[in-house]
Amino acid sequence: MYVAIEGIDTAGKSTQIARLKEYFKDAIITKEPGGTRSGAKIREIVLEGSLASKKAEFLLFLADRAEHVEEIIKPNKSKLIISDRSAISGVAYALIQGSIDTDDLVRLNDFATDGIYPQIAFLLRLTPKELSHRLSQKELDGIEKRGEEYLLAIQEAIIQAADLLGIELVIIDATKSIEQITEAIIQRIENAKL
Repeated sequence: MYVAIEGIDTAGKSTQIARLKEYFKDAIITKEPGGTRSGAKIREIVLEGSLASKKAEFLLFLADRAEHVEEIIKPNKSKLIISDRSAISGVAYALIQGSIDTDDLVRLNDFATDGIYPQIAFLLRLTPKELSHRLSQKELDGIEKRGEEYLLAIQEAIIQAADLLGIELVIIDATKSIEQITEAIIQRIENAKL
């Protein structure tokens, strides 16, 4: 089973993935972008924020996604795979930029992934107030520097992206306790495995 943890920066994805790794000891833990050696280089380019073209950024994400599916997802399809982000995030960012038609977004992602998407994705959803607080506690990367409004728009676009790609999305209140969030995710994964 292929599962993705989605959410904007500071939503708590890394914390939850670390906890899920403890619980599901045999799970394959990965991330997108950057889950492969090539992907790590692509991630660096995107996060430094130096690209002038939003299309170039989108195409780099697609290249990473294709490599990720080939190297990580396909060889481990009989195992539990937990990914920090997925195609959902890539489509959400592209939707916000508005430079690519939605039909093309889906077609290009289908091409890059061979139609392989998470069976379930979890969105850790932040309130504007909580996002503001969390951003104030850290040094911002290139994407975070685009501002709170941008990040909140991405959060809403994640819902639209999951729908476009036909991926089941479970929305979890990211202001709940770490333990409550972990418990909700584990319970849903266990139920899906039955």
